[in-house]
Amino acid sequence: MPVLSDRDVRKLILEGKIVIEPLDLQEQLMPIGIDLRLGNEFRLFNTQAKGFIDPAKDGIAELTKLVRVKDGEPFIIHPNEFVLGVTKEYVKLPDDIAARIDGRSSLGRLGIVVHSTSGHVDPGFEGRLTLEISNIGRLPVALYPGMKFCSLIFEKLTSPVEKSYKEFGKYVGQREPLESKIAEEFRKKRD
Repeated sequence: MPVLSDRDVRKLILEGKIVIEPLDLQEQLMPIGIDLRLGNEFRLFNTQAKGFIDPAKDGIAELTKLVRVKDGEPFIIHPNEFVLGVTKEYVKLPDDIAARIDGRSSLGRLGIVVHSTSGHVDPGFEGRLTLEISNIGRLPVALYPGMKFCSLIFEKLTSPVEKSYKEFGKYVGQREPLESKIAEEFRKKRD
């Protein structure tokens, strides 16, 4: 799939085919994508919880806590810590465009992994993007809401998808970092 250039991305945004809000096109448009900023919400895991996470069972939400950080205040991520974050921007893709979340080298050099897995964004996705953030460095790192945090790189499909993410996705319309809903897949198999 061809990666879209800044010219193509700008055109699709101005035509309303790709929606990113809020967006400062002048500041955030890069040669092959859009820089996205870190949102104010983080979902932390309760490391004091007894037992383990069982993806086949409900209850993952009880092992997490949503934290909101004010603009201008830091969120400190410690070494070997994993948290869910969210982009400040709300993203909506058409059925013939996919996207990829890409980390920033400047953060990687601090030991911050912006997104650990599932870096693709399906055609038809709509919502704020959840980021799987970890600190693999040896020192705590301050993260600030509103800082440029990752890039979204767009790819044109050869044709629109037959089954859009908005028809089957578990995280359609999300506004905050949601815990894993993988237990739904196990429930469907049992039903």
